[in-house]
Amino acid sequence: MRVSTTPASRSSRFILPAISSLAAVLILAILAGGSYANPQGPKRADRQVTAVVADLLPARHLSRHELDDEMSRRMLDNYLETLDPMRLYFYESDVAAFRRWQDDLDDQVRRGDVRFAHDVYAVFLARLEERVKMVDELVKLEHDFTQDEYLDTDFDNRPYVRDALEARERWRRQIKYDLLRQRVDDVEPAAAREKILKRYRSFASYKQQADNEDILETYLSSLTRGYDPHTSYMSSKALKNFEIMMGLQLDGIGASLKSEDGETVVHRIIPGGAADKDGRLKANDRVIGVGQGTEGPIEDVVNMRLDDVVNRIRGKAGTVVRLQVTDEKHSETQIYAITRAKIKLEDHAARGEVIEDGSKPDGTPYKVGVINLPSFYMDMDPRRRRQANYKSTTADVKRLLEDFKAQEVDAVMVDLRRNGGGSLTEAINLTGLFIDEGPVVQIKTEDGDVRQYDDVVPGTTWDGPLVVLTSKFSASASEIFAGAVQDYRRGLIVGDYTTHGKGTVQNLLDLGQQVIRFASSAPNWGALKVTIQQFYRPSGDSTQNRGVLSDVELPSLTTHLDVGEADLQYAMAFDSVEPAPFDAADMIHDIDIAQLRARSEQRLQASDDFAKVRKRIARYKQQKEEKRITLNEERYLAERKELDDETEKETEEVDEADNPVVERDYYFDEAMAVTIDFVKLSAGEQLAQIRRETESD
Repeated sequence: MRVSTTPASRSSRFILPAISSLAAVLILAILAGGSYANPQGPKRADRQVTAVVADLLPARHLSRHELDDEMSRRMLDNYLETLDPMRLYFYESDVAAFRRWQDDLDDQVRRGDVRFAHDVYAVFLARLEERVKMVDELVKLEHDFTQDEYLDTDFDNRPYVRDALEARERWRRQIKYDLLRQRVDDVEPAAAREKILKRYRSFASYKQQADNEDILETYLSSLTRGYDPHTSYMSSKALKNFEIMMGLQLDGIGASLKSEDGETVVHRIIPGGAADKDGRLKANDRVIGVGQGTEGPIEDVVNMRLDDVVNRIRGKAGTVVRLQVTDEKHSETQIYAITRAKIKLEDHAARGEVIEDGSKPDGTPYKVGVINLPSFYMDMDPRRRRQANYKSTTADVKRLLEDFKAQEVDAVMVDLRRNGGGSLTEAINLTGLFIDEGPVVQIKTEDGDVRQYDDVVPGTTWDGPLVVLTSKFSASASEIFAGAVQDYRRGLIVGDYTTHGKGTVQNLLDLGQQVIRFASSAPNWGALKVTIQQFYRPSGDSTQNRGVLSDVELPSLTTHLDVGEADLQYAMAFDSVEPAPFDAADMIHDIDIAQLRARSEQRLQASDDFAKVRKRIARYKQQKEEKRITLNEERYLAERKELDDETEKETEEVDEADNPVVERDYYFDEAMAVTIDFVKLSAGEQLAQIRRETESD
């Protein structure tokens, strides 16, 4: 059975909500020829890309799982979840109709057929249009915030709505919750209604601007995520952004932009960039138009997708872009001509600072050199061309360590709390700055072979006390580094109970290069990032799912958030291999860790800040089990506001690029106290005696 693609009249798209699976099939047929999203349907390149991805996945993925009916069903589930994660748009009958194809999608993608993706997306846009009209009505209602009503937040187990009446009731509670949040923030009712309506209209506009490449990326990523969470398809646009982040530089004006209720807003000005040197563009300015060169027309970018606006502003260094800008209040319009330049994304690179704290016996303060490392980066293009002095994590950290030694620091702290990973090579090389020669990571290939990757450079750059600060957001390459430091007993791991737990290796396959033998030049088809290996610590344990456990745990809400590998669907399982032979540094022992934990716990028990953290954790765990949010204003204020504020603060800080090297809060102060305790223990003759006595027992 195949969904018809017979064109239909424009008016026929606005039929009543479907009440049966047959009606949903008819909607597919009607909408497929409509003017939503992409009226011409998939292009030849889409079919070619799809066929290549379908061929590569089972052949290259670590699991060697066939592209079969199981993967077909996972693909459908992932696609629907991506489009409608809160189950606010599709009807039960829509989904029933989609599921008639759940065992056929694997066969379709092998043929390069992605019409199903466009058909489903067309239904999604139709439902989206219906819901925006619903929101327009619901924001105008007088909602009673004294009633004991609740918003269901168990989205995974939430059924799809059966009809328009059920959809309206679900949306009524959603809009009531949106309005309640605005009331809590003391937003005037009229302004709150306008803001919420504008938000949903902007979301609809964004989704309606999806092109072939966007739909294909979403659909193929739904297929790849069925293999594991880190296998993905990158469109040509996504691949370009990935390479920019790995190289930490691009050509442009040096401004970070964000989308806010349909407007393109200047989030921050990057220091040293073209906009910073020009001096006129400011944070919170609204970009409403973009022109190329000194004479080109200004193109209206209001309600344009953020990535499209960014692509218009980016350009070759030395060329001119003109921005039509209004201030935050839209009081006046200006046009700024800015000459693009090379931008170095220094806030994403390693940065260091020496912190003085405590007091030594001679009265001088302890000095700790802190390295804020948000990623493991390497400028791949000059490295491929074998150029010297290319941008890399190891080179930058080595310079910081040399500077720390010149300042005679007592210890080094590497802060990986915001580090989601990056280059495996850089993780190995960075570890080599702190250990002598030896294995850093073991890797198991798809054939089951285990290979050992060593630090082969003799000596160390820093051989003193080392502390690694981690969180549940520390992932991948961060865990290789932290795991090796722990296995070698080279330093102390401090932070959340465990790290993220991503222990797999991905390879980036340029899809155009995969078919170049059939063409005169490689087409720009994006890339497949596919899991090909799993890595293991020198001790033999994988970091997959388990992560790297802290030696000294500090209470944190992030420990309890569902953001780890073990919380992700279809994650690869934990396992272990034989340990690799290595000579441990033995700079820390179990008795050290026990003492450090005890001293830290004494401070934690006396800390009002950590007492509040523990209360928030207990409240969060309780409310997480409830899976609902009260819509009673008085109860909401009493139960939720503090928790919501703290949760948002902790999660937003992870993604915030505009941050100091060191943020001196109660959490960091305790990490410093642990570090200074470590320095004291490392230098103590009394500890050496205790160690000898313990070992003789």
